[in-house]
Amino acid sequence: MISSKIGHSLDPAILTIYRFFFRNRIIDPNVLTLCGTFFGFLSAFSTAFGLLIPGGAALLIAGLFDLLDGAIARHTGRVSPFGGFLDSVLDRYSDLAVMLGILVFFLYRNEQAYAVVTFIASTGIAIIPYARARAEAASLQCKAGLMERPERIILLLAGLFFNVLHYIVIIMAVLSHITVIQRIMYVKSKIAQERNKSTKF
Repeated sequence: MISSKIGHSLDPAILTIYRFFFRNRIIDPNVLTLCGTFFGFLSAFSTAFGLLIPGGAALLIAGLFDLLDGAIARHTGRVSPFGGFLDSVLDRYSDLAVMLGILVFFLYRNEQAYAVVTFIASTGIAIIPYARARAEAASLQCKAGLMERPERIILLLAGLFFNVLHYIVIIMAVLSHITVIQRIMYVKSKIAQERNKSTKF
């Protein structure tokens, strides 16, 4: 939702930040992707042990690297099928690692109900990109839905920095599965439209 509206309009600001830290040195976008994954796992590890503020800080850095890799790839002409594939795969690892960290956090606090809700949210989070991939396999672009990755990261950052993970996992459990349903309905509608067009000829 956010990514579809903003697109790559943040690239100039992201590149300005990049130049501030790295000057004119060009870093392989895939290395930036790996750095983002590292901080995603660091966030998961910190959260699991109840270090919510460090976990939020690590997740914020992971999100910045996630923005950087794409911006640098586009700016330097290094966009590649493998880079996109690697970024997508490692994003899934990072997303689910963070959710695992939250699940462990609740288990350590003997809050099994919230651990179950976290698992339900994790299932939806895993299916959202899968639904998109299956749609693209059928030659359909599918970015429909309330909660893509930027929305999830913003919610998680709020939960970690303000210690409101209990509310956040409930919201994510609901919205992630609503998003899956939205994508199913979107694909169904698009396929029906294609069939109607073909029957007119």
